[in-house]
Amino acid sequence: MELKAEFTTEPFHGEGDPPAHAVRAREAADEAGLTVDFGPFGTTAEGDADALLDALPAIARAALSGGATRITLQVSTGATVEAGAPMETLDHLIREVELRLGARLADLDRAGKQRAVRLLEERGAFAMRKAVVTVAEALGVTRFTVYNYLNRTGGPDE
Repeated sequence: MELKAEFTTEPFHGEGDPPAHAVRAREAADEAGLTVDFGPFGTTAEGDADALLDALPAIARAALSGGATRITLQVSTGATVEAGAPMETLDHLIREVELRLGARLADLDRAGKQRAVRLLEERGAFAMRKAVVTVAEALGVTRFTVYNYLNRTGGPDE
């Protein structure tokens, strides 16, 4: 069975080179032979369930030794939401992201809102009808801001 781990390390940094703790966590995932996607808001590592689960302690140790003060981890089987899913699914995804980030979307700072959009994009939320409008309302921003966040994180643009 394949698993996917999404993790972020804090503190976050602004523009420029990624922080040492994020780089070290990525290197530990690479060394474990996992498929790694390193991005500005977090890292995704995928691979065989046993390999991924065995690598998690090394990833955490690497991040902490690199100066991380917090590590947020989510492990999943990689299932995604299908396009055309009912609106209740979008509402569920928004609540899930709020729980993961520890606040209502509207209460997040700019970086948190960008991260929320990235997490929603990863889960297929923007393939759903009227998703941008719904997410914009939840974030307390305009739909144009959501499009800007999507463009910044490499998501689709319309």
